[in-house]
Amino acid sequence: MNSDSVAEQFSSKNKIEAPQTISKDFGSQRSTERIVGVVALGYAASMLVQNALFAITGAPDYSRPLEEVLIYHVENRSALAITFGLETMNMILLLFFITALQGLVQRRGGEGADWSRLAVAAGSTLSALFAFTIATHIAVVLAATGMSEPSPAFELMWKLHAAAFALALPALGVTFIGTALATHVSGLTRPWQRMLGVAGGILPILAGFGNLAIADGAPLVFVGVLGMAMWLVWLVVTGLGFIRD
Repeated sequence: MNSDSVAEQFSSKNKIEAPQTISKDFGSQRSTERIVGVVALGYAASMLVQNALFAITGAPDYSRPLEEVLIYHVENRSALAITFGLETMNMILLLFFITALQGLVQRRGGEGADWSRLAVAAGSTLSALFAFTIATHIAVVLAATGMSEPSPAFELMWKLHAAAFALALPALGVTFIGTALATHVSGLTRPWQRMLGVAGGILPILAGFGNLAIADGAPLVFVGVLGMAMWLVWLVVTGLGFIRD
């Protein structure tokens, strides 16, 4: 067999196998995108249910008198138990989402990898801070049991819960910005989703600077809540895009 025949066989083999390899990689990437999309929708749904329960039961904000706060936690212990359980789901889905998203960005060539690493770091911090927020809220519910009027310990625990939530807001903002920019740079989302992510991420960060005021009952907390609502919109739109695209 001469050298020309060997070269022809080698060239023919490459022409057959290369498309198969590309197809396999593309299929694996699409499968990962769908998984990330499902996780994003599940995370958004869990957060929506959790906040809907707070709204339905008439959860007091941090400016309400302690007497109202005490009555609310005594009368709505069962509903609050559900919201606390959902926080476990939120934590798991958030960590899975940001980690899988980082892997997806790397599979697409690594563009946006720095932003995805920022999102992983911020998202991990967010999970820890939200866990602490819920832990202090659980303590508030337990302290309210059998109590006829607010005690100094009850007030302290309620203020600690408010402070923990205020400190979680900047972590939420950085997570939002990191994921929005990572997905945009890697070509996974549209330009308007990047704008939504940056704008929605800035709001919780700004609110977080006023953590003392929020813990004292200032309405500044609603600036952060607006950013959280934009985060939910981004998750739903991005999740649907990953599944359908």
